[in-house]
Amino acid sequence: MIRPTNAELAILGVLWQRGPSTVRDVHEALRAARGGVVGYTTVLKLLQIMTEKKLVKRDTRSRTHVYAAAVSEATTRDHLLSDLVDRAFGGSSLALVLQALSTTRATPAELEQIRRLLDERKGDSR
Repeated sequence: MIRPTNAELAILGVLWQRGPSTVRDVHEALRAARGGVVGYTTVLKLLQIMTEKKLVKRDTRSRTHVYAAAVSEATTRDHLLSDLVDRAFGGSSLALVLQALSTTRATPAELEQIRRLLDERKGDSR
């Protein structure tokens, strides 16, 4: 089960967006996103831990190591969502969707997308 911490998810987000990157690249992207409150050595240590956890791959062919996400964004989201549904909603997708729609205001475009998805799923079950 892929279960990255919030800090690891932030790093993965940089790698998913930018592609393979050095520690300095990741550090600069996180500093820009978080207003300069991220330390270089913290990013380095997290990337080392993430390498051990097989969340990222490290290319050591050059002097400057380059890190790349070892898991896709879609796979990570799927695992995190499945874990959330199981732990917080007793395995009920319906409970998750009802909670999400009652807690967060959906835009008309988002509601239309939901309707289309439901219509597609209804067609699949015939």
